[in-house]
Amino acid sequence: MEASGADDSMVLNALFSQSPQGLFVLDTELRVVRFNPSARALRRLSAEEVVGHTVGEFAPGFPAAELTGLAREVLATGEPLRDHLVRGSTRTQPRHTLAVEVSLFRLNDADGGVLGLVAVLEDVTERQAAADRLAVLGRVHRTVGSTLDERSTAGELARALAPGFAEAAFVHLSDAAGGGGAARPGPLPADTPLRVAGHAPESARPPDRGGGRPFPFPTPFTQVLNDARARLLTLSADTPWLRTDPERFAPLVEAGVHSMIVAPLRVRDEVLGLLTLCRTLRTDAFGEADLDLARQAALAGAAHLDNARAYHREHTIASALQHRLQPRPAPELSAVETAQVYLPESAGGDWFDVIPLSGARVALVVGDVTGHGIEAAATMGQLRIALRGLASQDLEPDELFTHLDEVAAIIGTEPPDASPAYVATCAVAVYDPVTLTCVLLRAGHPAPVVLDPQGAPVAVEVPEGPALGAGGGGGYTPVSVQLAPGSLLALYTDGLVAACGPDESCRRRRLENFLAPMDRSLTELADTALYALAPPRDDDAVLLLARTRALPQEHVTVWTLPTDGSVVATARRLVEQQLSAWGLSGAASDTELIVSELVTNAILHGKGPIRLRLILDGDRLLSEVTDANGAAPHLRHAREGDEGGRGLFIVMRLSSRWGVRHTRRDKTIWSEQRLVPERDGAA
Repeated sequence: MEASGADDSMVLNALFSQSPQGLFVLDTELRVVRFNPSARALRRLSAEEVVGHTVGEFAPGFPAAELTGLAREVLATGEPLRDHLVRGSTRTQPRHTLAVEVSLFRLNDADGGVLGLVAVLEDVTERQAAADRLAVLGRVHRTVGSTLDERSTAGELARALAPGFAEAAFVHLSDAAGGGGAARPGPLPADTPLRVAGHAPESARPPDRGGGRPFPFPTPFTQVLNDARARLLTLSADTPWLRTDPERFAPLVEAGVHSMIVAPLRVRDEVLGLLTLCRTLRTDAFGEADLDLARQAALAGAAHLDNARAYHREHTIASALQHRLQPRPAPELSAVETAQVYLPESAGGDWFDVIPLSGARVALVVGDVTGHGIEAAATMGQLRIALRGLASQDLEPDELFTHLDEVAAIIGTEPPDASPAYVATCAVAVYDPVTLTCVLLRAGHPAPVVLDPQGAPVAVEVPEGPALGAGGGGGYTPVSVQLAPGSLLALYTDGLVAACGPDESCRRRRLENFLAPMDRSLTELADTALYALAPPRDDDAVLLLARTRALPQEHVTVWTLPTDGSVVATARRLVEQQLSAWGLSGAASDTELIVSELVTNAILHGKGPIRLRLILDGDRLLSEVTDANGAAPHLRHAREGDEGGRGLFIVMRLSSRWGVRHTRRDKTIWSEQRLVPERDGAA
């Protein structure tokens, strides 16, 4: 038995002297009875400093309260604790943090009485440091780049690294990278202005007190800009480069920064700026493994910053293009008074237009192209120009949309791999101030809101035709409604009412309520609707308002004439008399010639009866001749010996504009003259 006891003692001694793990035997008061001095946390400590003491006494750098609580729980329950991770420092190396896995087992005597504890400590500092670095890098990849905003992205990168991996992190960007312009390829000159785009924590002071200015030369910052190589730095109060600008670098000294990493934010061959990481006297210095992590974090952050920069640049270009492609301020029209709200917040493809038409009519247009960015803005410009061109042909509204749908389908197939479900939606209202009729039409777009002069909604069911470019092949049904003067038309895009929820009827009711006070100006109504609806900034928004007017009856004259050659002289006489009544005798000569040519053309090529209409619309004089022949006339250039063929050429030369308007029953050739104010005493 004695030999067996001696053997057990030898084994126990060997275990305590040769085990690579730290071993401790603790009594029930949690004082050390025996320990293994090979544990790194206890190196350079004598037995007298450990035996008979608690962990808080011989290792104050570790969380004594936490360990004591865990040990007492094991003593009380007998349930062992395995591989519990704690961090701390030793007396001999107070700035070096150790990671230790602690396991606790209760010791019992033969009768089950509690003798104390065995504590097994395994130093996992290097392994845990690698795991921590991997976790930091995972946090960078997980949290950075949640938006396409440069400042938000820079802030996310800094917060992913500090506090934690570093006490403070700073992201400096060059002005070129931040302003939406293209960064220059290769390293940046030392005198490149840099500004703080993000930092963490909030209390951290950056190593410069200004923004948009270069770092002093020579410093690690200028060197990293110069060769795009990350640097691991050790700082002290007498570090030479700190003296290049003591005031500027004072925050580093005051914070007790002793270790730094400065890494380039580089993507492809471009340096966007710098990532600076700092550790203070409270923590260990950075090592080579940390430098490698900083390089990887900088690469990931730079990629997201480049995306944000590219988005900002495209957004700027698209917004400029979108603004350029929008119509100029609407002309003064006798048909309607207009006002609009136009918010191109997301650089999408929303647009509006006010297009004067023949016969004193006006077309009000609002559309919404799918997508965002330069392509959406370019598509919007193409559709707007196409629509204006088709409107100038005086097509019926449903024919106009059918042709516009064909144009959109062509645009939607360029490039071939771009195949959205549709290209755009659109709504059009064509108002005639002579007949007081309004024709409404829509292609996959919200129907216009119509209010009477008292502000009450006018119930108008506008069938929803297929969106433009969706391959519907037509199917657009116009609706005509009579509007009293002072009625209000509101055309809008989805972005304006997006905050109201998906219910279309609820959206319309809210908009109707905000537009109901008819005693307010259109500008005030538009602004009030905008403030109340509060559209989100991630989509464009358009609201086009138009208050209808009636052209005075005395400014419109209509005659019906037979298809007889003798009526040409009659038509000239009627025109002369009417212009004299309007005080426009000075325009009689040209107008009589225009009307005689139009009436002659209708007699020769049209079908009776002939309708002659004169409209005085402000500074415009409109002459229209309508016949029942739907065939369009052709402008011909007569040769020297020809007796005819000059009629429409004469009309063209005497008119500021002219054209042909078709309906399903007849055609109208019209001419518009700009009136020059007559001088006093003129006939």
